[in-house]
Amino acid sequence: MNGAETLLATLEHNGVEVCFANPGTSEMHFVAALETSTRIRGVLGLFEGVVTGAADGYARMSGNPAVTLLHLGPGLANGLSNLHNALRAGSPIVNVIGDHASYHRDLDAPLTSDIEGTARPFSHWVRTTSGEESLGVDAAEAVTIARRGKIASLILPADAAWNPVASGAPLVAAQAPAGGVAQTAAAEASARVLREGGPRTALLFGGRAATAEALALAAGIAAATGAEVLTNTHLGRIPRGAGRHAAKKVPYPIKDSLPLFERFDSLVLIGAKPPVAFFAYPDRPSRLTPPGTRFVELSGPGRDADALPSLQALYEAVGAAPAPATELALPQRPTGSITPEKLGAFLGHGIPEDAIVVDESLTTGWRFYPETVGSRPHDWLAGTGGSIGYAMPVAAGAAIASPGRKVITLESDGSGMYMPQALWTQAREGLDVVTLILANRKYQILRNEMSNVGVPEVGPKAGALLDLDRPEIDWVSIARGMGVQASRAETMDELGKAFDAAVAGEGPALIEVVL
Repeated sequence: MNGAETLLATLEHNGVEVCFANPGTSEMHFVAALETSTRIRGVLGLFEGVVTGAADGYARMSGNPAVTLLHLGPGLANGLSNLHNALRAGSPIVNVIGDHASYHRDLDAPLTSDIEGTARPFSHWVRTTSGEESLGVDAAEAVTIARRGKIASLILPADAAWNPVASGAPLVAAQAPAGGVAQTAAAEASARVLREGGPRTALLFGGRAATAEALALAAGIAAATGAEVLTNTHLGRIPRGAGRHAAKKVPYPIKDSLPLFERFDSLVLIGAKPPVAFFAYPDRPSRLTPPGTRFVELSGPGRDADALPSLQALYEAVGAAPAPATELALPQRPTGSITPEKLGAFLGHGIPEDAIVVDESLTTGWRFYPETVGSRPHDWLAGTGGSIGYAMPVAAGAAIASPGRKVITLESDGSGMYMPQALWTQAREGLDVVTLILANRKYQILRNEMSNVGVPEVGPKAGALLDLDRPEIDWVSIARGMGVQASRAETMDELGKAFDAAVAGEGPALIEVVL
């Protein structure tokens, strides 16, 4: 065996099933080694941001580490924006990043760069393997780190990949903890706050803590104490719809989030940090909570395994009982002209059973979340780190992780242009993804932010940097050029007909929704 084969064998031995790749010359022995793998599926992305985004979506839905294959420092750099989101989502990922052969690195060839320095801000663990004999150990440790909901980046010099290995036996990674231990003291402290504060207290979910079981416990606690259940604005994954327990999402606009937190004196944090504004604004506070707000940490950020047992302990401490789940309540399907309000009702009515919704609707989607509370049961995935262009890549990975489930992507036209290459991967892999492009022909969110930061008027020069016209983007042509069936809808009736056909069909489809 050579080093690359040892690396692949160790990844396979530790349950890795998918490698999302955009390889180059330095990674050719890794690519060749995939021929010997019986369990690892190789998935090509035409841009590294698609690779890392797909790995994020796969990890969010499967809970298992995905592997990426990236080409030296520039390839890694192209994928960093979606690694930023994956890091914030707590997604388990192992990045394998090729490098020049060890004896070639000091010659300063054109692609030479500081790969470790590039990877470090977007990884929890970074290592350049010292040689082919250490690859088994390094790969096993990378998987161990990833299984904790972290990102591990392993840099693979080309000679370590092609050199023969004396002993190529794969190594077993350490298992992630099966579950946390209930923190009695934290549960008792939280119970005291809830008894004292009642309706002036909220439970705030963050990270990966908002599972169906955790939300059910939180609903019972809220019913017993009068508290309210909140989630961070952007969660990597949350179960929603009929049969689940709803929670109020903290609104993105600071004009709405500040009044929300004024209603509470205390927050019980479940995988969350004290909430802060997404950006700084003139004459607005950065912290969303009023001065003097009391915070009690039931389970800390990054300790997702502790959330469920700690919630169970709190549930028992306050004498809670099961709370009723959300009932099915589908809005009437709208007709006529397309508006954001009608689109919210349309989705509320039309989300398929057990679908996965990937949301990057931004300004158009402000009504989508509340209108889908009583929809058919589904999972909702959002952009956790604020780096845009994630939705179509994440949808590809989610579809690979969840065969048999329909994926609905809600994508803004401006954000979609960051990584439209994801459509090609969806077509090549035959993925059941329905993409709605919400085409308002502008960066409307930035027009809103101009007002938020105190700019009274957008002039023609500034407006030219915020509008997506001259020329207008033809999403139907883009999608068809990538091998995806596509159509355009200019009325709710046209949208309904196209959506029904896309959901009933197989493989990817795109609908450009003209606003």
